[in-house]
Amino acid sequence: MNLHQPYMRRCLQLAQLGRWAVAPNPMVGSVLVHEGRIIGEGYHQQYGQAHAEVNCINSVAENDKHLIPLSTIYVSLEPCAHFGKTPPCADLIIKHQIPKVVVGCRDSFEAVDGKGIERLKAAGIDVLVGVLEAECKELNKRFFTFHARKRPFIVLKWAETANHFIGSHSTKRLLISNDITNRLVHKWRSEEAAILVGTNTTLQDNPSLSNRLWSGKQPIRLVIDMELALPTSLQLFDQQQPTIVFNYLKQEEKENLIYYQLKRETAILPQIMNMCYKKNIQSILVEGGSKTLQSFIDYHLWDEARVITNTQLSVADGVHAPILFNAAIEKSFMVDNDRIQVVNYQL
Repeated sequence: MNLHQPYMRRCLQLAQLGRWAVAPNPMVGSVLVHEGRIIGEGYHQQYGQAHAEVNCINSVAENDKHLIPLSTIYVSLEPCAHFGKTPPCADLIIKHQIPKVVVGCRDSFEAVDGKGIERLKAAGIDVLVGVLEAECKELNKRFFTFHARKRPFIVLKWAETANHFIGSHSTKRLLISNDITNRLVHKWRSEEAAILVGTNTTLQDNPSLSNRLWSGKQPIRLVIDMELALPTSLQLFDQQQPTIVFNYLKQEEKENLIYYQLKRETAILPQIMNMCYKKNIQSILVEGGSKTLQSFIDYHLWDEARVITNTQLSVADGVHAPILFNAAIEKSFMVDNDRIQVVNYQL
C-alpha cells in the first residue's frame, strides 16, 4: 500500500488544480505509471469537459504509448461507469487494456457508487481501492456531503471580539478582523458555491458579498428576507452576480435576481436546503448575523465553522456571538492579532 501513496499524492496535487472550475463535479487527478516512471498525468480541468483519466491517457508521449497496456493507472476517485457529459472513464481504461487500477476512494454519487469498480473487475482488471482514502474524501467533502445528505456543505463564519461579541447595538458597524484576515475571508468566498446572509446583516452592513479582494468565481448570493423588507437600492440587488432572495411573498425571476417563495407553515432552513439541493448548489458560506448563524447551529445544519477572534479587542456590550455545540477544533492559527479556529461538526 505504501508503494502506491506517492502516486496517489500526485493525483491529489493534480486534482486541486481544478478547484474553481469543475464544480458541481468532484476534483479528480490521475497518473499513469510504468515500472516506477510516470508516463502520463492529468486532472479534471473544466466542468463538462474531459475527466482526469482521459487527460492522463492523452498526455502519454507517442514513444510511450506502447507502455499503456503494461502500466498502472492511479485515480483519486472511482472511475465513472455512466454516460454524463462525457463517456464512462471505466470503459476507456478497459479499451486501453490497462491491467491495474489504484483508486483513492469510492464515489458515493448514485450514478457511480461502485459501478465503475465492478465494471473494471468484470473486465479482468486488478483494482485496489482505498489508498490515501481519508485525504481523497477530504478533498471532495463538499461533493460527498451534498450527495449523501441531499443538502449543501455548510460553512459558518463569523468574527468576534476577545469577549465574544460580533457586533454593537448601535447603527455603527463594529470592525473586528484585520485587513489580511479580510482577504482570507474573500478567498473562502471564492471556494464556495454560495454565500448566505439574513435581513438584519444586509440592512445594517449593506454588503456586496463578492470576493473582490481575491480572484476566482463569484459565489451565488443567498438572502433571507421573509417579508421583503430590504430596500432594493442595497448592493445585493445590483444584479451583478446571481442572487436568490428567500421570502414568503412572491415567486419571481429577473436577470441574476430570483425571488424564491417559501411556505409559512414549514421551517425556513429545510426549505432553503431543499431548494439549494435541487439547484445543485453544493456549498454555502453562512455570513449572517448571530440569529441566522445560531439557527443553522440549532438545526444541526453545519459541517464546518471558521471563527475569527480579535484577541486585542474587547467591547463593553453588544451582540453576543453564536454558541457552537457538537463541535471539535480541527486547527487554530494566528493572523496578526486575529486567531482563526476551524471547527468541525461532530455527530
